[in-house]
Amino acid sequence: MMMGTLSTFNPAELWPLLPELVMVTGTFALLVLDLFVSPRRNGIVHALGFVLLLAVAALCVAGCGGHGTVLNGMFVRDTLADLMKGGILLASALAFVYAWPFLRERGLYKGEITLLMLFATLGMMLLVSAGSLVMVYLGLEMLALSSYALVVTDRDSPVASEAGMKYFVLGALASGMLLFGMSLIYGATGTLDLAQINASAQGGGAHCDLLLAGTVFVVAGIAFKFGAAPFHMWLPDVYQGAATPITLFIGSAPKIAALGMALRLLDGGLSPVSDRWHVMVAALSALSLIVGNFAALMQTNLRRMLAYSTVSHVGFLLMGVAGGGAEGNAAALFYALIYAVTSAAAFGLITLMARKGFEADEIDDYKGLASRQPLMAALILGVMASLAGVPPFIGFFAKLTVIEGALNGGLLWLAIVGIICAVVGAFYYLRVIKVMYFDQPVEGAHPMLAHDEGGVKWLFMVNAGLLLVLSIFLQPLMAWCRSAFGA
Repeated sequence: MMMGTLSTFNPAELWPLLPELVMVTGTFALLVLDLFVSPRRNGIVHALGFVLLLAVAALCVAGCGGHGTVLNGMFVRDTLADLMKGGILLASALAFVYAWPFLRERGLYKGEITLLMLFATLGMMLLVSAGSLVMVYLGLEMLALSSYALVVTDRDSPVASEAGMKYFVLGALASGMLLFGMSLIYGATGTLDLAQINASAQGGGAHCDLLLAGTVFVVAGIAFKFGAAPFHMWLPDVYQGAATPITLFIGSAPKIAALGMALRLLDGGLSPVSDRWHVMVAALSALSLIVGNFAALMQTNLRRMLAYSTVSHVGFLLMGVAGGGAEGNAAALFYALIYAVTSAAAFGLITLMARKGFEADEIDDYKGLASRQPLMAALILGVMASLAGVPPFIGFFAKLTVIEGALNGGLLWLAIVGIICAVVGAFYYLRVIKVMYFDQPVEGAHPMLAHDEGGVKWLFMVNAGLLLVLSIFLQPLMAWCRSAFGA
C-alpha cells in the first residue's frame, strides 16, 4: 500500500509550495553558513536573509508556482494566501533593516536572531495557507516558539527575561486552548480538513454542541494571538521588554498571519456556525476598542502606549471580521496590511532615535524635537496622524473601510463604538505631536538626534511617506483585497 502511494506521487504537485520551499531551503543554507562566518562579519548572514525575504515576496506577488491545494488538502495556495504572504514578507524585511544597526550597536546581534526571524516568517506563511487543523498548529507553533526566543534576545536584561517568561507561559496556555478546541471540532466532525469540517457542519453531520464548544476555544486562541482584550495581558510587557526591533517584528507581520489563521479557521472551516462566532468576534472587537484606547490614555512610555493602541487596532481589525462577507473580510485584510506598515514606522522611529544607553521610548524624550529636527518631527507627526486615523493619511481610510464592513454586516452598535473609540484614541497620539511641537526640551536630557547607519533614516522616510502616498492608491489596493475573496 505504501509503495503504491509513493509510486503515484507527482513532484509537479509541489509547485504551489515553491515560495515555502525556497524559504526553507534558503533558511537552512544560512543556518549552515552562519557556522563558518566570523562574528565580525555576521552582517553577511543578515543581509542575505533580507535578500531571501524579498526574493520569496517576489515569488508570492508574481504567483510563481500557481495556485492549488496540495498535500491532501493540508496546504492551500490562492490569491488570499499570496497577498498575505507578500505583506508578511515585506513587513519582515522592514524589521530586518531596522534591526541591524540597533542590535549591532548594543552588541546584541547574533546569527540566531536572523534565523529565528526567518523561521517565524516561514511559520506565518504556513499559517495563512493552512487547509487543515494540523497545518494551522504547525505554522502557529513555528511562529510562537521563534517569537519566544526573540523576545529574550538581550539575556542580560531582567525586563526582557520577565517579558519572555510571561509570553511563553501565556502563549502555552493559549496554544493549549486552541488545541483543545481543535480536538473538540475533530470529535464533532471526524476530520481535520477545514473544507471537510465545513461540509460536515453544513450537511448536519457534525455534533452541534461539541462543534460550538470547540468554536469557543478556537476563538479564544485566535484572540490571544491577536492580542485582543481580554487576552491581551502579555502584549504590553512583551512590547516594552523586548528589544525595539523585535517588538517591531512581533507587532507587524504576525497580525497579518493571525488574520489569515482566523479567516481559514472561522470563515473557511466554521462558516456554518458563523451566526454564533460572529457574536463572539464582535464582542472581542468592542472590548478591545474600549480597553485598548482607555488604557493607552494613561501611559507615559511610548512603547507601552503603542502596545495598548495595538489592542485597539486589533479591535478595528476584528470589526471587519465580525461584519463578515466578502466586503467585511476584504476590509479586515486591508486594515491588517496597512497596520503592518504603520506599526513598522511607529516602532522604527524609536529604533532610529535610540542610542546605546538611551532607548528613546518615553514620550517626554521627544519634547521640543521639532525645534532641533523639523524633518523628523514632521515624519513622526505623519505616523501618529495615520495611527489616529486623521485624513488624508491611509490610517483614516483603513478605519473607514472596517466601519463600513461592520455596517454592511448589520452591526451598527459596533460601528458607533468604533467611531467613539477612534475619537478617544486620537488624544494619546496627538499628545506625542503636542510634546514635539509645543513643549521645551528637558534640561540636561539626552539629545534627540536621528542617525543614518545602514540607511535606516532613509528607510524610515520612505516608510512614513507611504502612509500618505498609499492614500492615492486606495481604490486599487481595496480592489486587490476584494479579489482575494472573489468580490
